[in-house]
Amino acid sequence: MSNQQARCTSFTESDIHSFEPEMKIGLLATVNPDGLPHITLISTLKASSPTTMTWGQFTEGVSKEYIRQNPRTGFLIMSLDKEVWRGKAAFTSTCRSGPDYDFYNNQPMFRYNAYFGVHTVYNMDLVEHTGREELPMGRIILGAVQGMAAAAFYGRKGAMPVLNGFTKKMLDKAGNLKFLAVVKEDGYPHIIPVLQAHSAGGDRVIFPLTAYGEELRALKPGPAAFFSMSLGMEDVALRGDFLGFSRIGGVKCGEIKVDWVYNPMPPIPGQVYPPVEVEPVTEFGA
Repeated sequence: MSNQQARCTSFTESDIHSFEPEMKIGLLATVNPDGLPHITLISTLKASSPTTMTWGQFTEGVSKEYIRQNPRTGFLIMSLDKEVWRGKAAFTSTCRSGPDYDFYNNQPMFRYNAYFGVHTVYNMDLVEHTGREELPMGRIILGAVQGMAAAAFYGRKGAMPVLNGFTKKMLDKAGNLKFLAVVKEDGYPHIIPVLQAHSAGGDRVIFPLTAYGEELRALKPGPAAFFSMSLGMEDVALRGDFLGFSRIGGVKCGEIKVDWVYNPMPPIPGQVYPPVEVEPVTEFGA
């Protein structure tokens, strides 16, 4: 969080109440064994007390492995009213019974689902958060227009086609949500909304500095994660190197060179790029 932002060490009753609805966006940023950031959609993320958070696991994915190896996480919760809370929390434990377990499995999404329910609850201690923020929609819309124009002027040719058609669509469609994460000096990931971002060439993501400009300008070149999702709950996770800032078509933009693409969506999350070699089955059971 920037020095200009509030640093709250507990949630208010109003915050806790705002996190309860099923229809909200919950993101969790984790750190992989190589020290690189990763962003995951966690729709069950909520505050279970003023100083603790929980979320329920009902699908598999790499973030569950990462958090067990490195407890430092960053989070973002966004309501349908475009109010946002961001912060960091430390993973402490899991459980498969108790009040939070019962709470999740009594929600309509899981209670009436014949195929899956929450099987594990993850507990986290709140470190700090920004407090309630409103998305700066005016600056985001201006940035989205500038990002589209900058992408049209992007002159780099012959790039490796890292971003396939689906990924480009997720990055470029107006109204889709986009977020950037980096690992800060304290080892915790930090999430910044970059709804103004756009794809450029075959392997780049660019974003003007119109919204969250102070935080973005403070970024240093290095590893970055990127996440894009539609309101239809389609999503894609990227990772690469943040290269810094340059002017593209007269617009000052940050630029990420993408070298890894991941499909987080069920039923089978998995790596998209670099392509994973498919090995033939040579041994069969009786």
